[in-house]
Amino acid sequence: MRSLFPLYSSSSLFSNFSSSPYNSFISSLPLLFSSSHFSPFLSMAPAFEQVPVPQEGETGTETATPHNTNTGNNGGNDGQVGYKSRVTVVGSGNWGSVAAKLIASNTLKLNSFHDEVRMWVFEETLLSGEKLTDVINRTNENVKYLPGIKLGKNVIADPDIHNAVKDANMLVFVIPHQFMDGICKSLIDKVRGDAEAISLIKGMEVKMEGPCMISTLISEQLGINCSVLMGANIANEIAVEKFSEATVGYRDNREIAEQWVQLFSTPYFMVTPVQDVEGVELCGTLKNVVALAAGFVDGLDMGNNTKAAIMRIGLREMRAFSKLLFSSVRDSTFFESCGVADVITTCLGGRNRKVAEAFAKNGGKRSFDELEAEMLQGQKLQGVSTAREVYEVLSHRGWLELFPLFATVHEICIGRLPPSAIVEYSEKKPRLSLLEDSTRCH
Repeated sequence: MRSLFPLYSSSSLFSNFSSSPYNSFISSLPLLFSSSHFSPFLSMAPAFEQVPVPQEGETGTETATPHNTNTGNNGGNDGQVGYKSRVTVVGSGNWGSVAAKLIASNTLKLNSFHDEVRMWVFEETLLSGEKLTDVINRTNENVKYLPGIKLGKNVIADPDIHNAVKDANMLVFVIPHQFMDGICKSLIDKVRGDAEAISLIKGMEVKMEGPCMISTLISEQLGINCSVLMGANIANEIAVEKFSEATVGYRDNREIAEQWVQLFSTPYFMVTPVQDVEGVELCGTLKNVVALAAGFVDGLDMGNNTKAAIMRIGLREMRAFSKLLFSSVRDSTFFESCGVADVITTCLGGRNRKVAEAFAKNGGKRSFDELEAEMLQGQKLQGVSTAREVYEVLSHRGWLELFPLFATVHEICIGRLPPSAIVEYSEKKPRLSLLEDSTRCH
């Protein structure tokens, strides 16, 4: 028997929560949040932990002193009067270039940072015959991945990754996740022992022992603490300074989180810290799978009601998958920018949605690799590889029946199912007891 949409019953874990203390607020948003399925997110949503945005002329010295969670490995810098942190951005694509622009605008204002921001660039030869790094340093613009946007004269492009990172004690990683294992291996013993890292990377590594988040990969291979930054962030909109939000996920050291918040925050880019690395990172990772589903819906011209249903179901599967993998994940994280907001913006305007729409319009006859090369000018999709990785985890652990949307997206991507299958599934009784045991409120 075939049924529309992979829906769970209303008695499942996703709506089995007590009434929310924020009901008075939510009642003003009936169109968006009337479903009881959102109650776990709303009932635990914290007050925003906003850190002041550095303004012109402010030093930020008191809150931007370098710290490190690796005890005994500070290199004698922590707490030194006049010590200035150095920042390197590892990656120079669309989002990496925007990140460099944000950071560079703040290092000029914060006395606790060196003005210069290094940006590692995977060297390419442009059609003009010039090297990409030479053009960036001459024009102050990434003409291939962020044309028309000035990065800041204090951004220095460097094609030598070892040279780019050698002096930095704050490392910002923003490259396609499929390349991170190789990048980390190349940086072993090349980064400072007192360095702090932050990952803006959406994706995860699937190994024999199970899934490994990119922040964990960085920490384990480089021996440094790694936070994450995710959110409703379409890079081209932030590049032209349209207002946006993001979430920094951190582990134990709130001062490090505040340092990252100061480094990224601008009047048009509001950053909020949350003590939930895995939750924030999984939101940024899984939303790309949901965006593929939304793109299939758009390509088949199924309409806004269908797309809204897919987004809701996708957010619910994101939460369930995250909490099955990491019981520490907080329900409230899904109500931050990295959660529901990122799902919305990615399903409305992201590259994964765009390419998935083209895939569906062509009836699945043109591959994602072909469409990516044609439509993204060298940028990489994350959703297709993430869908495969998620599917591997679901298959290995016997969870495929519990996540019909995630499973269906992957099977469409590999041609096993047609794009129209996004709103169909073989009706089976979900094994809700497993999910209920793993996703109770904290």
